[in-house]
Amino acid sequence: MGQRSPDTQGTGRDPFFDNAKLLAMVLVVAGHAWQPLKDSHAVWSGYLFLYMFHMPLFIVISGYFSRSFAFKPEQGKRLITGVAVPYLVFEAAYTLYGNAVDGRHNDLSLLSPWYLTWFLAALFVWRLTAPVWRAMRWYVAVGLALAAALIGAATPLSGVLNLARVLQFLPFFVIGLVLRPEHWQLLRARWVRIAAVPVLAGGAAMAYWAKGRMTAQWAMHNHSWEDLHVSWPVGMAMTLATTACSLVLAVAFLAWVPRRRTWFTPLGAGTLCAYLLHGFFVRTAAWKGWFDAPFWHTPAGELTVTAFGVALALALTSPPVRRFFRPVMEPRLNWAFRLPRATTDRPRSRPVPEHSPDEPAAAAATAGSRTTSG
Repeated sequence: MGQRSPDTQGTGRDPFFDNAKLLAMVLVVAGHAWQPLKDSHAVWSGYLFLYMFHMPLFIVISGYFSRSFAFKPEQGKRLITGVAVPYLVFEAAYTLYGNAVDGRHNDLSLLSPWYLTWFLAALFVWRLTAPVWRAMRWYVAVGLALAAALIGAATPLSGVLNLARVLQFLPFFVIGLVLRPEHWQLLRARWVRIAAVPVLAGGAAMAYWAKGRMTAQWAMHNHSWEDLHVSWPVGMAMTLATTACSLVLAVAFLAWVPRRRTWFTPLGAGTLCAYLLHGFFVRTAAWKGWFDAPFWHTPAGELTVTAFGVALALALTSPPVRRFFRPVMEPRLNWAFRLPRATTDRPRSRPVPEHSPDEPAAAAATAGSRTTSG
């Protein structure tokens, strides 16, 4: 993976990561579409199952493609244009849209991420800290990140930049930072793919069993133990257990992601669009009560909503949508930065998109990253 695969077809992108991001984004959109239907045992179980690993998966990939971040001018520019600008735009857009459509009266506060935008705020913070984690030995970095996650889960924190979530998801980002190309190659082993089947099946079965026995908030990593009304021994055990489960399920999912170029591989470059735009459709449906009809709470209705989520994810990752929203998702803003001459004098041809879980979802500090870079 450290070397360019022939499947990249000159694009500089590894199809494995594009496939992984696209498939995970489909799960994200489907999971959000399921929210109004969680009175169903099956839907609630699927919701918990997906939330256990889809965001950890994106965050691990984000960390992996943040390995080279070192506060260089061009990297700083891409951090601003690829993460900060979309965060500012969509935080304002979601707040104003919610006020207009749902009669909310939320203040426009750029320090209190709302709904989907928390990931961009968290990614901005994580990316800034990447050089610090990279300077440590891997086991020290991961250990400190786990300690930070426990602190974030144990202590009620203010809503500024959703700090509780930033800390609780931090271990996944740091794990991505310490991964090397050879680690991803391990996923190709036959025994890993075979073992992934019972792992995923077991995870789904456990999610079904958990209905009525635990809250899905444990998978959100957004609440303190006090909020969840548990003692610190239980909270610590659950935090560590859910973190471990998330990693195992993410690995099992990745083991079955195609490594070759497929019909949906090009859509993996547009996951940022799908992540930031699908919320308008999902929230509008919930606010307007479109899911209140009894049909949607039947097996046929649940399957229809699932199909809608899949179709919406594919539509929003399409090249026309990405091109239309590029001025917001990937603005150039060259006028705002003083960059080295070698950078600013490059031809103005459109750059090759890089992998980034900014594209998540977002994302990393760039709009993506080459297979030979971090």
